[in-house]
Amino acid sequence: MQDHSGDVKIDLSRESAARIFGTGDSNLRSICRTLDVKAVYRDGSLYISGNRESIEKARAVIVRLEHELKTSGNLSNHSVDAALTFPEKHDVSLEITVPGRAGRILPKTPGQEEYLRAIKNSELVFCIGPAGTGKTFLAVASAVAALTDGEVDRIIISRPAVEAGERLGFLPGDLQQKIDPYLKPVYDALDDTLSPARVRRSLDSRIIEVAPLAYMRGRTLNNAFVILDEAQNTTITQLKMFITRLGYGSRAIITGDITQIDLKPSSSSGLVIIRNILSGIDGIEFAHLDQSDVVRHPLVQRIISAFERISDQNGENRQ
Repeated sequence: MQDHSGDVKIDLSRESAARIFGTGDSNLRSICRTLDVKAVYRDGSLYISGNRESIEKARAVIVRLEHELKTSGNLSNHSVDAALTFPEKHDVSLEITVPGRAGRILPKTPGQEEYLRAIKNSELVFCIGPAGTGKTFLAVASAVAALTDGEVDRIIISRPAVEAGERLGFLPGDLQQKIDPYLKPVYDALDDTLSPARVRRSLDSRIIEVAPLAYMRGRTLNNAFVILDEAQNTTITQLKMFITRLGYGSRAIITGDITQIDLKPSSSSGLVIIRNILSGIDGIEFAHLDQSDVVRHPLVQRIISAFERISDQNGENRQ
């Protein structure tokens, strides 16, 4: 609300204020410095002053942080940066609730909103973007939520086992031991959205199945939420094979980063080719994330931007 002095007044409990403001008020100082506003907290309220546009944006940032704190129970190191980038109130229908420690998951950027909206509205979603944008995590979280809500009976997650010149046959151990290193990001996401114990039980009972892409051939996947991760390392033939595995009651998300193609030549990547083939088909959507959607250390955004500039100069990985 707004008080008689013209400053914006936001009612905020002392506990919430302490967590939102950060150690030594570091988060609040960052907000004030970035938006060129002044803020004072007293008697359970935060007063923000400055020019009208800046104080309204600061208010939106605080409200977004308060909502994230209430829904997810914590604020990450990236929360303030994300709120400053994307202070607008997000679409609450896109929130994902999972039984694991992640709790309720909110879109942190406009690109993530677009991605989650595509997942909500379409049976097959392609998400293309750089590392750290939440492609895999949001796909796994959406699959876990669908499984928990009874929308699907199982989750199937696959990745091509061709990275950095390695192939499965040259790695030690049985099949599971061979593919586990490639699937660590997937297991991390599962552990965040389910308890580790439930992940193990679900893997043992095959409610959740993790397998290399080659093992998808010849199958029909009914009532399943299917994820293909690192799809930039698939050929168009492999990608077609995977997509046509979908059966009744199934949904699929295909993710990849076309700046990290290990296939030679990189133009053979099915993820680069597929949009021209499937654009405009009902039930299929493409979501694109970029460096502004990175939810890791801010330095990662700058690194990605630098590589994209070089890639653009060289004409590499252009669709």
